[in-house]
Amino acid sequence: MIKSTYVKSKQQYKVAFELPEDRVGKDRDVRVLGNFNDWNWDNGLKLSPGKNGYTGTTSLPAGHYEFRYLVDGNHWHNDDHAEDYADSGHGTQNCCFSLEQVEEPKKTTKKAPAKKAAPKAKADGKSTTKIQAADSAPASKPVVTPKKKAAPAKKAASKSTTAKGDDLKKIEGIGPKIAGLLNEAGINTYSDLAKASEKQLADVLQKAGARFRLAKHDTWQEQARLAAAGKTDELKKMQDQLKGGRK
Repeated sequence: MIKSTYVKSKQQYKVAFELPEDRVGKDRDVRVLGNFNDWNWDNGLKLSPGKNGYTGTTSLPAGHYEFRYLVDGNHWHNDDHAEDYADSGHGTQNCCFSLEQVEEPKKTTKKAPAKKAAPKAKADGKSTTKIQAADSAPASKPVVTPKKKAAPAKKAASKSTTAKGDDLKKIEGIGPKIAGLLNEAGINTYSDLAKASEKQLADVLQKAGARFRLAKHDTWQEQARLAAAGKTDELKKMQDQLKGGRK
């Protein structure tokens, strides 16, 4: 799991990584390798074990990043909740996330209000403010235009409530964006995904653009069948043998 928080004073993001302990076991050397540390083991972000699994943080500027978890220098693992996945060029997939550029608001200085000039006094000390004589013409009354009645506010259209489906992100190889694309295609539950045809899944990724065409859906239906049947142990055993959703 990845979480990011923008730190205004440093103009960078604080990025937190978390890998569940049940994915890799206890007392392991877990590091985050990516294009932000040249995929180098020695420079990798070492995660510390804790109650929620292995965790660690680093500071990164805005940009697009790819990464994976490497355990004991030998075993690669992907993040099940990554924003997206991309082909690594080595038969596997890298996890992806983006940090948007934050524009600092420009500071504006408020001008001090101009001081009103005091009325000039005559030699006898009286103010020069003119007072209308009693026999002068009366001032014209201001024309008051009646205010228009505001149109009654339109009632907001009631939003239709739709039943929530399953969390498709629990299927390895499916991130938040791909899960959203599947929902738009009417695939909302594990059963829907298990019954989806290869062509239907390929069409969803094809229409989504070049970034998503690299995603592989070879095992999605099989994982979904296990999830729909509540076979969590069998699903976990299968996912332990997958890399980015691939066998």
